[in-house]
Amino acid sequence: MTNDTPRPVDALVDFLYSLGTAKIDHTGHDFLTHLRAVHDLLAEHHAGDELAAAGLFHSIYGTEKFQDFCLPLDRRQQVRELIGERAERIAWLNCIMDRSTLDAAVSAALAGEQHLAICDRDGNPPIAVTRKQLRDLAAVHLFDWLEQVERSEFGWDYRRSAYSEMARLVGADAQALHAKVFAREPQDSAQSAAGS
Repeated sequence: MTNDTPRPVDALVDFLYSLGTAKIDHTGHDFLTHLRAVHDLLAEHHAGDELAAAGLFHSIYGTEKFQDFCLPLDRRQQVRELIGERAERIAWLNCIMDRSTLDAAVSAALAGEQHLAICDRDGNPPIAVTRKQLRDLAAVHLFDWLEQVERSEFGWDYRRSAYSEMARLVGADAQALHAKVFAREPQDSAQSAAGS
C-alpha cells in the first residue's frame, strides 16, 4: 500500500526529467515545462498537493490527443509510489479516457445525476466515478487546457462548452480562471464562436 502524500515537487520533476520529458515538444514548449506549468497553476489555485501532483503527471501515460510520450502502464505502481494513489488514479483516468465521456459525465453531474462514469478509449466497460473523483478529474483536465489554450493547435473553440461546464463543476475559483484566460481570446476567434 502506498502513501497518498506526493513526494516533494523537486523529486517529482527530477523523475520526469530523467524520462526525457524535457526533450519532447508540447504546444510551443517542452513537455516538462508544460507539466510543471499545469502543476503550478493548480497549486496557485489552492487545489492541494495531491491534485497538483496529478496535474504534474496528467499525461504521463499519453492521452487521447497527446501520444508523443507514453510511460508504459506497467509502471503505474512506480508512479503511485511517487505521487500517491489518489493523484495517480486521476492522472491515469485523464490519460486513458475517451474525452467525450468525461464531457457527458460532467453534464450529468451538473444535472444532479448520482451514477457517474467515464469510458476508456479501448472500449472496456465504463469506469464508475464518484462526484469527488469526477470533480478532481475535471479540475486537472480543465487546468491543463487553460495552461495551453493560447498556444494549442486545436484553437479556442475546442470543446468550448465542455470546458465551461468543467469550470462550473470545479467551482468559483476555476470559473474565475476560465473567464480570465478566455478574456485573452483574440477578438476574431471570439466573434467566430459567437456566430456558430
